[in-house]
Amino acid sequence: MGKFDSYKIDLRGMREVNASYDLSVDNEFFAHIDGPEVQKGKVQVVLDVHRMVDTYEMSFVLDGTVIVSCDRCLDEMDLDIHTKGQLQVRLGADYGEQGDVLIIPEAEGVINVAWYIYEFIALAIPMKHVHAPGKCNKEMSGKLNKHLLRSAEDEDFGGEAITFGDEADEAETPVDPRWEGLKKIINN
Repeated sequence: MGKFDSYKIDLRGMREVNASYDLSVDNEFFAHIDGPEVQKGKVQVVLDVHRMVDTYEMSFVLDGTVIVSCDRCLDEMDLDIHTKGQLQVRLGADYGEQGDVLIIPEAEGVINVAWYIYEFIALAIPMKHVHAPGKCNKEMSGKLNKHLLRSAEDEDFGGEAITFGDEADEAETPVDPRWEGLKKIINN
């Protein structure tokens, strides 16, 4: 039995107009799929397949938790996943795509949805994922804070902005009074 055999859906063999599948995604799934965004987690997937005249409409509902790296301290963190996805499939002569419709060979009539499930999970992960305030690794936060200068504008660090290198030097350098005079001219 292959790694993803439990994620194969036999479309050609569907006897009913509607079919429902309960699938589970766990650490072993993520290890086998070898995708860069998620390496661990547990997600329940409910897949409803509706057969129409010449297409199959697949509706995915995914609920669970994945483990990702915190962008700030790099420690692992739990991230809740609650998402839905749609996939339309048509049987044809060969593999292909026609707009938003995936075409699979009629001779096979089977689609493996493992990669599509992974993509729905990966797309549900926000661009920025950080621990709740005060939950980051204290040691890493201390090292990060040592290399950053702060001002009162940043939301990510409790209302304090981050400035780097030359920006910090400019902030501490007094402004030439001639510039102040030029600003008055511009404002008039």
